[in-house]
This record gives sequence, structure tokens and C-alpha cells, in this order.
Amino acid sequence: MELYHVLNRGVEKRNIFMDEKDHLRFVHDLWEFNDENLTPRVHHSFLRNLKNSGFVNPNLESKGRRIVDLHGWCLMKNHYHLLLSEQIEGGLALFLRKLNVGYANYFNEKYKRVGSLFQGRTKKIHVNSDAYFLHILNYVHFNPLDYMTGARGWRERRLEKPKQAHEYLLKYRWGSYPDYCGKRNFPSLITRDLFGEKPEKFKRRIYDYSGAGHEELPFQLLLE
Repeated sequence: MELYHVLNRGVEKRNIFMDEKDHLRFVHDLWEFNDENLTPRVHHSFLRNLKNSGFVNPNLESKGRRIVDLHGWCLMKNHYHLLLSEQIEGGLALFLRKLNVGYANYFNEKYKRVGSLFQGRTKKIHVNSDAYFLHILNYVHFNPLDYMTGARGWRERRLEKPKQAHEYLLKYRWGSYPDYCGKRNFPSLITRDLFGEKPEKFKRRIYDYSGAGHEELPFQLLLE
């Protein structure tokens, strides 16, 4: 199995999520487009309680085989991070094409705009070292700490208040951190086997970011 860190951002670094409905639409697309069959270009509705339930509409059953496994994810204001591996040959490219085109069509129709939404081709980084593998899920999950006052030092592993940071991430719905920590958020989206730590052990990860220097981070992460 080959693991890839996948990311893309809005053209000219513009925001691609303007409100909660946009976030929910992208979450919905992560589920619906993970199917080897072509997805009809129709509008699908969400369950009324999707906001609180954490589940994608069960009536939108996938008719085909999953094309990728999603091991972790996070949505920021102007970009997204995904950790993906292929279930079928060519699945990564197929999934990303469906995801980006599908969400861009939704976004452009909603906001009456034309043209590209994303900034060029989606970046796919092969997680090809032990050091990268050990840090990549933390990196993806901790991105929202950029929005928390006093927590931006996490990138240099100088996180002063790990307990508060953990609580902040548990309340940030647009990522898989809550699900890994045992709080049901969107559990139907992810495959946890690859990073199969128990929630109690996983919660300790953030405390590791309260001491060491940035030189311990893999080179690929320092570029982001």
C-alpha cells in the first residue's frame, strides 16, 4: 500500500469554504465520489440532522467499489489536506478529479462565478519514509491550530498549551481528529486501520508537540 499526502488550495489563495454548508458539501463529496462508478450530475440533499449526526446521508448508497481509502483529512479556509491510498489502480487520480471538479461546480454555481477554483494541479506527496509517516497524521490534524490564539508554535513543536489545543481540535468539526480521539464526528469517511492507535493513546500525541525543536520534523513538512 502506498500512502499519499494530498493537498490543494483556492486559486490566488482565495477561500474555498465560505460557510458551514460549503464544509458539509465537501464532506459529502468525500463520501459520494469515493466510488468507481460515474457520479450523476444531480443535486443530492443532506439529512436534516447531518450537522449533528456526523453521518453522510445513508440513502446515497455507493453502488460500486471504493476507489481510495481516506486515512485522515482536514479542511481549512482556503485549502484541504487528505491522506489517501488507492483501492484500485488509478483510483487516486480518479477520485481527485471527481472531487475537485464536483466541488468546484457546486461552488461556482452557488456563488455565481466562473473559472478555476483550485490553484493548479492537486499536490500529491508520497509518504515514503518512517519519519514522514510518524508525523504526517499529526500535521494534517493540527493545521486548525493556526486559528487558535497562541498555538501557532505547533509547527516548530513549541506548543505551550497542549490541553487547550486538544480541546480546540475536538470542537473543530472539519477534520478526522475527533474521530481518532473517540468522539464521533464523520466516522463513516475514514479508515483507521493504518494509524490504529486506541483513542486514549492517540490523545497523547499533541503533548509531544510541547517541547522538541523543529529540526525533528520531516523535511517535506517544513516546506508546507
